[in-house]
Amino acid sequence: MRTFTLPGTEITAPNVVLGLMRIQDKSDDEVRTLVRTARDAGIDFFDHADVYGSSTHGCERRFAEAMRLTPSEREQITLQTKTGIRHPGPYFDFSAEHIVESVEESLAALGTDYLDILLLHRPDALVEPEEVADAFDRLHEAGKVRSFGVSNHTPRQIDLLKKHVRQPIVANQVQLSITHAPLIAQGVAANMQGLDQSISRDDGLVDHARLHDITLQAWSPFQAGFFDGPFLASEKYPELNAVLDRLAQQYDVTTTAIAVAWITRHPANMQVVLGTTTPQRVTDSAAGSDLPLTRAEWYEILRAAGYTVP
Repeated sequence: MRTFTLPGTEITAPNVVLGLMRIQDKSDDEVRTLVRTARDAGIDFFDHADVYGSSTHGCERRFAEAMRLTPSEREQITLQTKTGIRHPGPYFDFSAEHIVESVEESLAALGTDYLDILLLHRPDALVEPEEVADAFDRLHEAGKVRSFGVSNHTPRQIDLLKKHVRQPIVANQVQLSITHAPLIAQGVAANMQGLDQSISRDDGLVDHARLHDITLQAWSPFQAGFFDGPFLASEKYPELNAVLDRLAQQYDVTTTAIAVAWITRHPANMQVVLGTTTPQRVTDSAAGSDLPLTRAEWYEILRAAGYTVP
């Protein structure tokens, strides 16, 4: 498992993260087996959100109930959670009052005194950055949150926050997979007349992250698009899967590992956020952490996914 020091923090982070949005109905043994499998593969970074589960903080609570971490065990892992989406609704709320209240509830649900990282969960169109700054200051000074980030934010939305927030924005969690890669594909076909791929829809998000030491965390790394099923073994992507199958055989791994490796190969030093509850899928994914795809192979995969590579 390849690790790196997450910029703006003292965290030694793996480049593959286990997301726990689907554990609400899992038994204690199932949760422990999933987490143990991740730890055995070198994944000690776990992603939550207050809205994950059948009730608010449901998956956070399920994790804590199953794991019952001792203080020393807690220190060995990185816990990240998100706040900002409110139910019923849903609607977004980045007010200082809600951020602080939600973090207090997450701490109680997770059975911990602190969060390693707190992310703002998707952009709030009514955001008042001074409110966010107030909440972050209060939480940081109290030792309840050590680092802060965002999810699905544009560069300009991040810059607006940074105008007021004193702490570094250390992460931006964004949707990214081989077949949902506008963040990357636009950059290889910029200003090409008549090509939809060349239209900038993210304002240079990847380059902005690299310039400002913000780690991109790729969610839905196996989804074809926005929750419309995986591309792996899908009849909709025969050319892509033929390439993935060949490379999997060549590197003696699964196609899952190749899909992970395509993201981790990018020099932006991204993290891949898994959403699976299947232990074997975690093991297969971890094998892609440091798999040395060549430039030719990386671009071949991009082209097979239907993107233009001039």
